Amino acid sequence: MLPLDCGLAFDTARDAEFFVALPPRPAVFLIEPREAAAEPYLLRTADLRRRAERLLLPAEAPSKRLNLRSFAAGVRYRLTGSAFEQSLAFYQHARQMFPRRYRDLARLRRPVLMKVNLANEYPRCYVIRRILADNAFYFGPFHSRRGAEAFAGEFLNFFKVRRCQIKIRRDPEFPGCIYSEMKMCLAPCFAGCSKEEYNAEVTRLVTTLATSGAALEEELEREREAASEALDYERASAVHKRLEKLAGVLRGLPGLPRQVDELNAVVLQPAAEDGAVAVFGVRGGFIADPLVLRFGELASQPRSVEEILRENLSAQSRAPETPGDARQMNEQRGEHLSLLARWFYSKPRTGEIFFPQATRHGLDWPYRRIIRACSRILAPPLVLEPDAPRPEPPKV
Repeated sequence: MLPLDCGLAFDTARDAEFFVALPPRPAVFLIEPREAAAEPYLLRTADLRRRAERLLLPAEAPSKRLNLRSFAAGVRYRLTGSAFEQSLAFYQHARQMFPRRYRDLARLRRPVLMKVNLANEYPRCYVIRRILADNAFYFGPFHSRRGAEAFAGEFLNFFKVRRCQIKIRRDPEFPGCIYSEMKMCLAPCFAGCSKEEYNAEVTRLVTTLATSGAALEEELEREREAASEALDYERASAVHKRLEKLAGVLRGLPGLPRQVDELNAVVLQPAAEDGAVAVFGVRGGFIADPLVLRFGELASQPRSVEEILRENLSAQSRAPETPGDARQMNEQRGEHLSLLARWFYSKPRTGEIFFPQATRHGLDWPYRRIIRACSRILAPPLVLEPDAPRPEPPKV
């Protein structure tokens, strides 16, 4: 948990010294009450000093502005280097102090996911906003429900999995639907396929989602090569068109959605300290507390930055164990996914994200790219004078 590691007592007789001591920096802060029975006031701000002055300076009568001068006994705060860190710190403290209303305080919306309900006898794929303890396959998070449904509608055209919501009874006299008429569904409703055939199609769907489309691309490429070797050029051309269509659908897939319990990533953010980068590990959809790389201190250490990253990321190779039952764990996972999606789909987005990459020895982190990204985050922004000429692009 990201602690509120700084604090000041508030005395109305010496409020000028109090405000001068508060840094004008982004922060998450807590106004502690004078009375023990009162609830504290948790806030986040882009300027701690200015926000505290608005809340704690004497009110101008008459005024409808909230004033906590007679309420406050002190302020505890944490300086934050990015909106991502601020959202995570605010969520953690709101969840701890206000368990009944922390979602409203943090403005959390449930993440948008695609679900394959594997517990059903004849599973289907659809868009949902909640993770349940039902051993289903979840894929996401997406930016919006509309975007997820648009992607699912195009993606499911490559599979003959049912899209209806009826209870399957395998009745040969059932008339079926338009998908079965168009040969876009195996039609288990009127026993158009066996249970084993339908399960094999669902397995293809889940495997393709788990690999972000790579499994289906490899399958179609093998089918195209086999048709070419058999001199069946018409079939090879048809498969090639399917490959091109699949590539167009996958281009519409954002970079974040993954199999939820396998969503591992590294998020780099500016730290509150100068010359430092905060490295947030994401394991199974859960966001871990950051590793702060202080490059001014690391220059004098015998270990390299890559060694420090390897040691830390390998220690966080698994999702954290959260106390409570599976329902509580999935609720918390969904909240972390919401925070991650809020940052990833924000415009403009501060910081960078990296996912494990396939190597000869299995999945591993792109350490060199992560280190280069740290240098980009630490680089000062380019500010041009109004009349200064823009730099010319380098000649290649």
